[in-house]
Amino acid sequence: MTQFATELLNYLAQKQDIDDFFRQSLETAMNELLQAELSAFLGYEPYEKSGY
Repeated sequence: MTQFATELLNYLAQKQDIDDFFRQSLETAMNELLQAELSAFLGYEPYEKSGY
């Protein structure tokens, strides 16, 4: 089972707001995608010391 599925089941078991779960999941995914896109655009990872 993936981490996403496990967290979703935990939210459902605790009867928490599922909209909040999906908002947090989408926010995390978008931040990771934007960070990867920025690293690809710049050509180096954050805090990388090569070429400095």
